[in-house]
Amino acid sequence: MAKRRKLEAPTAEAMAEIAAELSRVAPQARAAVAPIAQVAAEVAAARPAGDHPSQMARQRDANDAEAWRDADAQGRVVLRLPLDRIDLDHVVRDRMVSDDEDMAELRASLRASGQRLPVEVVPLQGGRFGLISGWRRITALAQIAREDNAPQAEVLALLRQGRDAAAVYAGMVEENEIRAALTPYERGRIAAVAAGQGAFASVDEAVDVIFAAASKSKRSKIRGFALVHEVLGDLLAFPAALGEKQGLQLAQALRDGQGARLRDALAQAAPDRAEAEWKCLDAVMAVPQGASQKGGRPRSLPALQREVLASGAVLEFGRSETGLVIRAQGLTLSPARFEALLAELRSGTE
Repeated sequence: MAKRRKLEAPTAEAMAEIAAELSRVAPQARAAVAPIAQVAAEVAAARPAGDHPSQMARQRDANDAEAWRDADAQGRVVLRLPLDRIDLDHVVRDRMVSDDEDMAELRASLRASGQRLPVEVVPLQGGRFGLISGWRRITALAQIAREDNAPQAEVLALLRQGRDAAAVYAGMVEENEIRAALTPYERGRIAAVAAGQGAFASVDEAVDVIFAAASKSKRSKIRGFALVHEVLGDLLAFPAALGEKQGLQLAQALRDGQGARLRDALAQAAPDRAEAEWKCLDAVMAVPQGASQKGGRPRSLPALQREVLASGAVLEFGRSETGLVIRAQGLTLSPARFEALLAELRSGTE
């Protein structure tokens, strides 16, 4: 019969070996846990539970910063700019006259409630800005500053980036048409000026873009007033007073070749009021004989060559059936040079 084996308690050395073996097996069991879960567990263990509000605050700050950058890129951030850093003549204004009573009301409103609507500007060189819209507001603020002897007057403004000349003129006219309708002559004049400064290839294109929301018949009338400005604008003393019917009558007379007669009449007249000026023009205009030219440009208006000088001035020149045509916009000459130019022109006729 086999002897039974007697069981003995493990020694201390054997227990130590068993414990060491178990410690080597434990990492293999933990390896079954996904790495991302292990990282998340370690981060959660390292970050105290009370840090959640700080995390939410950081997220809000990041979202706010991104929203601000988007608004800044889109020109929706209101800036506070010194008045003396804004060029009011960056573009030729569409409105020719400013009513004193309306300006007084605007100043009173600004004093009572402050500036609630910002002006629009574009960036220029040297830290300056060019005004697009808001001429009346910024003029009223400047008048208030002079009345109050304010050392550093400021204006709230929206900075518009990357706007070409065509968009600038369209935006300026759109604002004024909404707030207070321009006169018929002012509409035609701004279209002619914008084309003359190179913002558009022609007056027709300027009218179509600037007054895109207007009906076809209204754009046709605006072209008529643009023609009046081109031919007679330098001689008219009260152009903004021309009514729609009067302006269209003048435009038709110009298309019928009466431009020289009308210019001569204006050059010899010295009207002191709008009614007298129109009476002078009305007396000169002849009834068109035969079929008159409807719409478009006048037959007698010459096609001029156009040059933009280094100074930014615009020079237009050419020949017509009646002689030479020379126009200069933004050109500054000393009295001596101007007299020398006149003398040269006079000598050519002798």
